Amino acid sequence: MTRRVTRGGLGLLLLAALWLTAQTGSACPFCDPQAGKTFTTETADATMVLFGKLTNANEKAETTDIEIDTVIKDDPTRGKKDRLTMHRYVDLSLTTPKDRYLVFCEIYKGKIEPYRGMALKVGSKLPEYLRGALQFKDRPVTQRLRFFFDYLDNSDLEISTDAYKEFAMADYPHFKAIAKDLPSERVTKWLQSDDVPAFRVGLYAAMLGHCGKDKDAGVLKKLLDNPERRAGSGVDGVMAAYALLKPKEGWKYITDSMKNAKEDFTFRYAALRSVRFLHDYRDDVVGKKQLVEAVCQLLDQEDIADLAIEDLRKWQSWTLADKVLGVTKTDAYKQPIVKRAVLRYCLQCKDSTTASAYVAARRKADPKAVEEAEELLKLEQEAAPVTPPAKK
Repeated sequence: MTRRVTRGGLGLLLLAALWLTAQTGSACPFCDPQAGKTFTTETADATMVLFGKLTNANEKAETTDIEIDTVIKDDPTRGKKDRLTMHRYVDLSLTTPKDRYLVFCEIYKGKIEPYRGMALKVGSKLPEYLRGALQFKDRPVTQRLRFFFDYLDNSDLEISTDAYKEFAMADYPHFKAIAKDLPSERVTKWLQSDDVPAFRVGLYAAMLGHCGKDKDAGVLKKLLDNPERRAGSGVDGVMAAYALLKPKEGWKYITDSMKNAKEDFTFRYAALRSVRFLHDYRDDVVGKKQLVEAVCQLLDQEDIADLAIEDLRKWQSWTLADKVLGVTKTDAYKQPIVKRAVLRYCLQCKDSTTASAYVAARRKADPKAVEEAEELLKLEQEAAPVTPPAKK
């Protein structure tokens, strides 16, 4: 599959912003981004969180009562009441007697103002989950993640998705610290299930890569050999985990996948992402020299060369300037996005006479393009976040 992208001024700015976001974040490298706050964060932000049945809705007064079954987070405003009037009208004709509501509230001028409500069934374990999560809120991150691990396969989708979000936002050092002690049998069972959501495969594979044994590498290889699995998300996590458990075999699989230009773009890109992970976090498994050399295999591939060049630039691999400039003699250079990537690399490669000569030639032939590239690099540097110390 060919990846062809045409990007103009604003599009290029968006590209730079997206690239920066993807590369500078420290969250789980194999998790799909999950929109919205976690329940723990939302509960911490709320003044009061209640679970109960809605009754006595008054449209004219714009109020609805809640008969409280469970208090998840309390506030003195409630006192000891087990029935409260909230200043928000809810059409109860749309509910059933079996419905219960999880309600997040704030107190404004002495009134209870609900700002979010979730309909749940009687017997929902979500209130119990939230109270447990709150107990772990201020504990070390590794202890919190271990709590959420036990809910990843919960039958309640709201609960299991929230637990996944907690892992998706975790820094890799914290993930690594807990993952090595996770029960590999349980993780293996998840990966072998036909019901495992595709977006979770990367996380579960990464877990197995840290807690598994040599024999578990076969589970990962089987996933990679499955046409349906390898076409889904999370393949980068499976490849990286394979390399963690079987460095020699796993690394050969990754490099073979990258250099085979006949492979689908998404599969080669997954291999590239696994190389990024090893470079940024686990060069104890594969040395950085080998990782950089592997990325160079992509330089003559039209649909992915720009991503390889961007990685080399961000890794400050300036000794490879001649290899990067070699792209100008390939078909890949016909792609505008590849031409921009070469220019960006050369603009930051200050110790190469050939790179400087290339920039000078481009500045003469297309001064606007060079000016745009310089501005984008400046914006990228200004936007680069200052990474705070990791919480213990």
